[in-house]
Order: sequence, then C-alpha cells, then structure tokens
Amino acid sequence: MNRQSTFRVFLSYLARHRFTILLFFLFAGIFACVFSLYTLELEPVIYSTVLCLVVGTILVLLRFPHYFRLHKKLNVIRGSILLTINQLPPPSGLIEKDYQELLLSLNTLYSQKITAENMEKNDLTDYYTTWVHQIKTPIAAMRLLLQNEDTPVSRQLKTELFRIEQYVEMVLCYFRLDSPSADFVLNYYSLDTIIRQAIRKYAGQFVQKKLRLVYEPTDYQVLTDEKWLSFVIEQLLSNAVKYTNEGSITISVDSNLVLSVSDTGIGIAPEDLPRIFEKSYTGYNGRVEKRSTGLGLYLCRKILNRLSHPITVTSAIGEGTTFRIDLSRQFLDVE
Repeated sequence: MNRQSTFRVFLSYLARHRFTILLFFLFAGIFACVFSLYTLELEPVIYSTVLCLVVGTILVLLRFPHYFRLHKKLNVIRGSILLTINQLPPPSGLIEKDYQELLLSLNTLYSQKITAENMEKNDLTDYYTTWVHQIKTPIAAMRLLLQNEDTPVSRQLKTELFRIEQYVEMVLCYFRLDSPSADFVLNYYSLDTIIRQAIRKYAGQFVQKKLRLVYEPTDYQVLTDEKWLSFVIEQLLSNAVKYTNEGSITISVDSNLVLSVSDTGIGIAPEDLPRIFEKSYTGYNGRVEKRSTGLGLYLCRKILNRLSHPITVTSAIGEGTTFRIDLSRQFLDVE
C-alpha cells in the first residue's frame, strides 16, 4: 500500500475519533473560560492542555498500526467474503459485534438462497434434458413417415420438422452450457470434416431456397471442441439461410485460420450490429421475420468465449452479412 493510501487511512482513523478530539478541545475551552471569569492565571490551563494534547497524540499514533492492520485484513476478507466471513477479526466493541452478527445472518440467508436456486436450476435442467430426449422420438417417427413422400406438402413439412429439431437442439444447448456437464473436450480436429457435417445438415435448405453454396475444402487442423464448434457453424448457416432469399452462401478459411460464413441476404441494420450477440435481442430483422428467438447468436458468442475463439461480424443492408471466427492456435492450447 503506497503513502497516499496510508495517509487516506490515517485521515479515516482521525475522522473516526473526531468526536473525542472535539470533546477534548471543548473541555479545554471550558476550563479556559472558567479560569478567565475568575481572573485566575491561564498558564496552568494552557500547560495542562498542551501536555494532554501531546499524550493524546502519542496514544493515537500508537493505536494507528492496529487500525491499519485491521483495515488490511478486512480488505483481504472482502475479496473472498463468502469463504472467509467466519474469519472476521474479533470485534472491538458491542456495535462491531452487532455488525458482525448481522453479516453472519445475511451470509447464512444468502447461502440458503443460492443453494435453493441451484437446486431449482438443476431440476429445471434435468427436466428439459429429459424432455428434449423424449421429444426426439416423435420427431424421428415423423421424419420416417415423411421419408417415402415427395410432394410439395411433404417437403414443407420436412422443412418445418427441421426447424423443430433446430429449436430442440438450441434448448438443450442453452441448459447444458451453464451446467457442470458442459463437457468441453479440446483436441485437434479436421476443420473440413466439421464444416461438411454442417453443410450436409442444411443441404435440403439450400436446395429448397435455391441458394448456391460456395465452399473450397480445406486441410486445416484446428484446436477446438468438435461438438460445440459444429453447433456454432450450424447456427451461422441457419441464420444465413433464413435471411437470404436469393444469391449464395460462402464458407471460407484463410491462412490465418479465420473461418468466414458470408451470405448475400438482407443484411443487419447498423444500429443492431452492436447488440446482435445479446440474449433475446432480435433486432429489426427478427421483428420482421417474427421467427427469431434471439438465442442463436447469444449462444454462439458464449460458446466461442469458452473456446477462446473470437467472433466478429460485418454487414450492409441489402448486401449481406459476414461472420468471422478466429480459430488460430494463439488463443488456445492443450494441457
């Protein structure tokens, strides 16, 4: 702690005892007035006042190191208050004891509240996880029933069924991401394999909307989590297909291992760009389409932050949007 900080603590120490100091000078003034009224000599009063002031100053200075050490200890405790709340220094008086008991009571209530909320959250996560796995069975059954049909209605039903699968996966991802079971397994994976899996999943969407896919195979190996990165790429492709009515979608990887997903869609308004990764924010496009949940890009940013893969976006109204994910190894390493 530097001199300036120590001086501030000393001023705080004097302020704490300001009432005692003011009382001392008040009594000295009273004695001086009384001696003056009785025409007594003021020299004994002045001498005794100075003597008391010197002794008082010495005692104040001797007590300051204890006050300073207490201040430093409380600062350390404040940094990890939930862990060290029971290690508070002994109270120096009844009021400090009351404050410490109040803190202990509040800490107990807070711990109980956190425990209850965690239990409720875990129960909710378990419920939705079970629900997701259960609903996959009727989805698979419906897909089998539609497999042998090729009519405009069946194609439309397959599209809507695909969207249902997307939303189901998004729910599962949303609840798993903050849970202890969010198993991030870092390893070197073929980026081409991950991208091709996402492309195959959306092949039907490209055909239905008559969109051209531009992708040059790459032989890069990236250090990442295959499952979570696949989810991110699929979300970016989902947005590209959703907001592109004609033209093409381009996937590319440059020599710096920056993955780009570009489209020739409607673009994103400049005022929406800073907020598109916020939770539940849909922006102008989401309000027009009325199908946006505001969770897809939020989950993408959250996953990529956990993987240490920065993501950026550029867009122009009527020209399209480009998302870039930096997969370079300088941000990540395997232990």
